[in-house]
Amino acid sequence: DVLGSHQVRMKVKACGLSPLDFKLIQEVGIQRDFVPVGREVAGVVLQVGPKVTFFQPEDEVVGVLPLDSPCSGLCEVIDIDEYYIVQKPEKLSSLCAAGALRDGVCAYTALHTHARMAAGHTLLVMDGSSPFGLMCVQLACYHGVKVLTTSHSPQKQAFLEQLRPKWFGVLCGSVFVHTARVIPVHNGSSDLLSVVLEETGGLGVDIVVDSGVCLHGDEEEEDKKLLPHKHDIISVLGVGGHWVTSHKNLQLDPPDCRLLHLKSASVSFLNPEVWTTSSAQQGRYLHILKDIVEKMSAGVLRPQMEEAVPLYEATVAMETVQRHPKKKAVVQL
Repeated sequence: DVLGSHQVRMKVKACGLSPLDFKLIQEVGIQRDFVPVGREVAGVVLQVGPKVTFFQPEDEVVGVLPLDSPCSGLCEVIDIDEYYIVQKPEKLSSLCAAGALRDGVCAYTALHTHARMAAGHTLLVMDGSSPFGLMCVQLACYHGVKVLTTSHSPQKQAFLEQLRPKWFGVLCGSVFVHTARVIPVHNGSSDLLSVVLEETGGLGVDIVVDSGVCLHGDEEEEDKKLLPHKHDIISVLGVGGHWVTSHKNLQLDPPDCRLLHLKSASVSFLNPEVWTTSSAQQGRYLHILKDIVEKMSAGVLRPQMEEAVPLYEATVAMETVQRHPKKKAVVQL
């Protein structure tokens, strides 16, 4: 096949599996019989189109296929526009790049694009041991932000506590930062609001990043019981605070809006797909991708990688990821 002017043909070495949002695909007007899976890809350039300026054969690259891509990351060879990929640093493995890229983009979008994070801010990350939560915690620490996070089980509590000295000694260099607290929410004993107010001198946090919200007090599912109530999140926000939510169908009642108004606070919806569905901010998106892979290569961002699965196990892995959206899987080709 002939390559398009700005297309790159690459041999895929690894791809990350993320859950598919069929409703979103429908809402943005993509009507395809087949939807690409394994869109976070890392590989080697085989051939470039006549007008490609950033890449040449043998370059190692990493990127995210657009939602309407005709290829899946599970193909051995794919064609992709040069505007969706960046150079992969030599020290960074293809598996790590493909497996953690999406969470890196989500964390970067939440903290930089939406919340305008700055040194001295206070951040509350819900479920800091999840792949996305961990990226947020590490990125915030690097930028001199005081971080609080919640844990959803005794195992996750231990994991976060054990990681603490590593992050704050190694990552922050001369900047003195610490995780003020890992707040257990799995046993129902921690009152989130009182702990956060105690840690912030009664002022509340500048930024809250959630991993889902409990809209009503009667959630039946076990994993939903651990989600914070929307009123608790608004209550822990300080004046001028930013709440970045992953909840697609968030409903705010008039009392919630009134409290947000009193605090002059804002709510942002985190949808990382906007970067590939709109070409309006292509340059910024490429800058974000480049920064993420460089920070992973330098050890600033250290994702907890799952063991890679071979191609023949990809179907089973994808089914698991689709059922449990917080789980990650990376396929080695």
